[in-house]
Amino acid sequence: MDMGNQHPSITRLQEIQKEVKSIEQQVIGFSGLSSDKNYKRLERILTKQLFEIDSVDTEGKGDIQQARKRAAQDIEHLLKELEQNANHPHRIEIQNIFQEAQTLVKEKIVPFYSGGSCITDEIEEGMQDIILRLTHVKTGGKISLRKARYHTLTKICAVQEILEDCMKKQPSLPLSEDIHPSVAKINSVMCEVNKTRGVVVALLMGVDSSETCRHLSCVLSGLIADLDALDVCGHTEIRNYRREVVEDINKLLKYLDSEEEADTTHAFDLRQNHSILKIEKVLKRMREIKKEFLQAQNPPELYLSSKTELQALIGQLDEVSLERNPCIREARRRAVIEVQTLITHIDLKEALEKRRQFTSEEHPCHKAVWEVLGNLSEIQGEVLSFDGNRSDKNYIRLEELLTKQLLALDAVDPQGEEKCKAARKQAVKLAQNILSYLDLKSDEWEY
Repeated sequence: MDMGNQHPSITRLQEIQKEVKSIEQQVIGFSGLSSDKNYKRLERILTKQLFEIDSVDTEGKGDIQQARKRAAQDIEHLLKELEQNANHPHRIEIQNIFQEAQTLVKEKIVPFYSGGSCITDEIEEGMQDIILRLTHVKTGGKISLRKARYHTLTKICAVQEILEDCMKKQPSLPLSEDIHPSVAKINSVMCEVNKTRGVVVALLMGVDSSETCRHLSCVLSGLIADLDALDVCGHTEIRNYRREVVEDINKLLKYLDSEEEADTTHAFDLRQNHSILKIEKVLKRMREIKKEFLQAQNPPELYLSSKTELQALIGQLDEVSLERNPCIREARRRAVIEVQTLITHIDLKEALEKRRQFTSEEHPCHKAVWEVLGNLSEIQGEVLSFDGNRSDKNYIRLEELLTKQLLALDAVDPQGEEKCKAARKQAVKLAQNILSYLDLKSDEWEY
């Protein structure tokens, strides 16, 4: 339609749609809660535009009525998207886990920096458990959930790093102020830095509303400036002492910067992360080897070459940089299990093949265990090919088959034979590992 001849009402609807389009990505990527200021801001803008659409006069014309209806539907869709993002069950799960971390920080960790308690193994294990649970929260590829998980993990991992630094490194004892006049200032700054660690932890975890990241960054930068101004020429010991304190300050500044950047960074999207791409490359090759082996007419020909290449893939995974990111660590762990499971399957196939070639008299217990191992080999081949979730009939069938093999092993009587006991124990472990692998393949985890 010629814009010069376009009806004013259509023009106004297009202007409103343009304004709505400008915040569409903010709505889609909103990772907060309905109590957040940004939620209320976006809701207010969309509601206002909805009222603006209602005020557009259609003059009873069908084309304008349809255009107004479509524009209103677009806004209503975004309002629904905003509400769903803020109230998604997995977003609530992330918040509940974060609140547990807040409680731990408030009751156990912040007092540590005030001299009121000490960091125990129980506290460290509590933080590890929280990080692990956050890593396993399912996002379904939804941008808002991935951002929320990443943002929360960034905070908690920063707190964990601060704790680890405190536990691993004994704080420097202040040097004697008699050595040099500048030592008194460095000692003073070091005491400030030690106190500030607790403030940073409280700030990152939202248990201290009296401070801001920006203000604290300015304070810490000022301390660095004070240290840089000191004249310590010719005093190596004092210079090293100052450098150590500056490094501690820079670490705290890094944590504050990561908090400031968390809402704008795209680091939550790990699909283009170098480490993840390396892991995916390994998994792609592993799947090719698996397909070739499972479909081979004569598998024995592939035993050596397949295992050699799979061992090399394990080596590549060992070299993957974790970037102190628990999601990358979990992705690598799963990839290692995938490759190791295939190696185990090939080893078992090879052992069964050798046994068939060298038949001899054997203890009834050994024979019973080998029969179960033969069944487990067939089931494991199916599990390796399984690509579904826990509600699939095939999952339930495979789970039942593995449970039957465990019961069969339980019924084997070793008759006091130590070798039989060891063989049965190893077979039980294999069956349990296959069950665990089936669970891992079907839990729908994603990074």
